[in-house]
Amino acid sequence: MKRGFVPHADSLIAFECAARHGSFTRAAEELHLTQGAVSKQVRHLEARLGVELFKRVRQRIVLTDAGRLYLHDVRGALESLTAATRQVMSFAGNEDVLNLATLPSFGTRWLAPRLAGFIAAHPTASLNVTVRLRPFDFAKEPFDVAIHYGDPVWAGAVAEPLFREDVIAVASPAFRARHRIRRPQDLAPLLRLHQSTRPLAWRQWFECAGVETELAFQGPRFEQFVMMAEAAANDLGAALVPRFFVAEELASGRLVQLFDTVLRLPSAYHLVYPEDRSLRPVAARFRDWLMGEVAAAGGGDRPVLPG
Repeated sequence: MKRGFVPHADSLIAFECAARHGSFTRAAEELHLTQGAVSKQVRHLEARLGVELFKRVRQRIVLTDAGRLYLHDVRGALESLTAATRQVMSFAGNEDVLNLATLPSFGTRWLAPRLAGFIAAHPTASLNVTVRLRPFDFAKEPFDVAIHYGDPVWAGAVAEPLFREDVIAVASPAFRARHRIRRPQDLAPLLRLHQSTRPLAWRQWFECAGVETELAFQGPRFEQFVMMAEAAANDLGAALVPRFFVAEELASGRLVQLFDTVLRLPSAYHLVYPEDRSLRPVAARFRDWLMGEVAAAGGGDRPVLPG
């Protein structure tokens, strides 16, 4: 990349801020500059690009088509630069930083409650935890390790199994009582909540319970377990969730397990890390600690055994 081709960062920041506010004056207030300074930065940027980014309409500024297109990429670049800067700043005075990508439900309900134990055992370690829903390229992302659910398939990475889920049917006590749920077949005509990435789960659960129904796919869908579990706890319907995810709700009585039927899917949670480089010491310590936590958790959601 030719450095002279890239506009100055101050001009890009002034442009993004003015576009966000639709005003040079309000952009100047945010940036602690004069209105004239912001306007000048944008004019210089337009001259550099050879295109008009704003239409000046009386006291307002309106993005041109070229301005809207440029804003999308500039905003993404500034956000990436901000994230990279914060990432580097987290290393200040501490090289023992672990960058971890995790799934939101796993991170919230299984991992986060245990992290104090990791820090207590490794007080010099520092954590940066970020949500990632899908596999990514470790060469392009600043992560040491990641938590993945599904098959152990991740290009350019090693996937070590953690555990499989024990998926159970739950509902609020009020929902169970109101619909007089006593047998698995009682659930067939009722409202059931689905996790959008696991559309076959209810059909598989009914098969495990020996129930034939053509209604297995009906019901509202939720992207995240946390929202689905909360909806079930507030009487919306019955839900299929991993047992570990609703342990607190079951203990408090907000949710009840409806039947002993447990759906055990072949997919599993995995710890993933790049195969082309050695684990950094802090990542290796995290791996050992995580495997110990999985072994200690034992009984509920089952560890994945070799073979």
